Amino acid sequence: MAAATVLSLDSLPSDPLLLILSFLDFRDLVSCSLVSRRLNELTGHNPLWKRLCQKHWLLTEADKGQRGQSWRELFHDFYVDFGRYIDYYSTLKKAWDDLKSYLGQKCPRMIASLKEGAKEDELDAIEAQIGCKLPNDYRCSYRIHNGQKLVVPGLMGSMSLSNHYRSEDLLDIETAAGGFQQRKGMKQCLPLTFCFHTGLSQYMALESTEGRTRSEIFYHCPDQLAQDPSAIDMFITGSSFTEWFTSYVQNVVTGEYPIIRDQIFRYVHDKKCVATTDNITVSVSTSFLPELSSVHPPHFFFTYRIRIEMAKTALPESACQLDSRYWKITNANGNVEEVRGPGVVGEFPVMTPGKVHEYASCTTFSTTSEYMEGHYTFHRLKNKGEVFDVSIPRFHMVCPPFRESMARSSSVRELPIAVFNNDNDSDTDNYEDEHEVLFRVIQSKLTSDCTPDRPNQTHLHTTTKISVFDSLWLVQLDMLTLGPVLEERLIKGNTTGCRMKVFVQVSVVFVLALIGLGSALRCYNCVDYTGKCNSIGQCSAHEDGCLTLNERNGKIYRQCIQFSDCKSDTLITLFPGVSSFTHKCCDRDLCNGASVSAARTSVMALLLSLALFWWCII
Repeated sequence: MAAATVLSLDSLPSDPLLLILSFLDFRDLVSCSLVSRRLNELTGHNPLWKRLCQKHWLLTEADKGQRGQSWRELFHDFYVDFGRYIDYYSTLKKAWDDLKSYLGQKCPRMIASLKEGAKEDELDAIEAQIGCKLPNDYRCSYRIHNGQKLVVPGLMGSMSLSNHYRSEDLLDIETAAGGFQQRKGMKQCLPLTFCFHTGLSQYMALESTEGRTRSEIFYHCPDQLAQDPSAIDMFITGSSFTEWFTSYVQNVVTGEYPIIRDQIFRYVHDKKCVATTDNITVSVSTSFLPELSSVHPPHFFFTYRIRIEMAKTALPESACQLDSRYWKITNANGNVEEVRGPGVVGEFPVMTPGKVHEYASCTTFSTTSEYMEGHYTFHRLKNKGEVFDVSIPRFHMVCPPFRESMARSSSVRELPIAVFNNDNDSDTDNYEDEHEVLFRVIQSKLTSDCTPDRPNQTHLHTTTKISVFDSLWLVQLDMLTLGPVLEERLIKGNTTGCRMKVFVQVSVVFVLALIGLGSALRCYNCVDYTGKCNSIGQCSAHEDGCLTLNERNGKIYRQCIQFSDCKSDTLITLFPGVSSFTHKCCDRDLCNGASVSAARTSVMALLLSLALFWWCII
């Protein structure tokens, strides 16, 4: 009987051993290389390290040929340079490569703004400067690209409305370190993005403190109801840098975020949110605007973009024109509001085969979610009597997750609730509250160090009111500052004959200030968003008024109208399905009965009075 053959590692053929080794990670390969000479030779097999180079460093044959090294040498060199980031490098490098490839086709100018990667010692120096450790995935990404040059448009997306524009740059590490926060409420937070137009930034928490988790990314949102300035709420945008950046890139390269005018617009489109009626397709995408939103008070601002397209295969006689729109709006509490109005944002688009019409509008609500649906009414161009409806698919708007400030519980104060014509209109009430908040924000801005983007958390059309506020508060602030000087001059100078003039001028100052502030505080400049017509600003040419009609069952209708039609008998014919209602109409933007120009006039008179007052006491 033959003696049993004893197998040893050295006697085993190479192929099965190499197959086994191909399933090992690089750490196990290194360990095996220390076991014996045989395994040391086998673990140096180049194809084993080719797989690992492709897996961890995304290297190609072209990279190998350019460097003139073996795969094992390539792996070693990259590990020496990027070894601490091996768990993140391939994911982030692929995201950067995908983003640059996509932008190279869609908007190549944006790629030119990217900076070369930072060096390891530069990142170490930043950590020493701010006194905090940077997350490894953040460091890894900045080794690939050190953010971008401060240009517009920004890499991290844009949003544009009628008089509001936002575009976020990805900050380089040096600029970000300059904005590192150590104040109460924002301790150990590093800005990732910045918008020149709004002052908006996304921040990353470098420590788990003040209710935040390390590496969490958020938009900060000051609590406008709290007395404590450190009460800052947060809209959460990512749990880590990797998740935040890769999810954004995924939305860009898949076309979820459209490229419009060489910019990335952060609209989210649900592929199910499409409806087709008679060769006309309607699709909707939405976007949340954190800079115009707040958690306290609950005020969530969304914009939506609607695309209306007629199929190219439609017959020429299918050409039609949009006449009106109907919206059914339901919030998270189940409250329903119906809105009817002519056209869309003041336009009456004509649809022909192959034509596309797009427009953007916006809405606000006080609950964390809301959905809208409805229809457009069209008529045929060749037969105006042929009228038909085109469905608008239901689309949802959901506020991103948010976290309340830990400082809130001890600093909450109540705000007075303003009422417009006792209308029970929640939208109007929220708008009024917001101006009360804005009033205090601007006062704080002029008397203390206020965060730069807080005034932006307002209704879209408050620019004119803000300028009125600023003028009035600057005047009052000057009065407070100059008070001691004036008192000294009144005492030292011979001003006896002017005391009555002084009294009159002071009276005029305060009366005009109250008039001006009253007008600014109670202005209604609500444009026709989603048909909620409180202003004639975007009504069509033949419509010179706004109607608010309250049905007995609680439904509210708002729409543009001819002011001469604001009579009960006429409205009965316009709303045949509404049996019992009350209504109110206006034919101008109201500021307690005064226009914005009147408010400006009061400010001019106020400044003139101050000049006369100063002349009197000199």
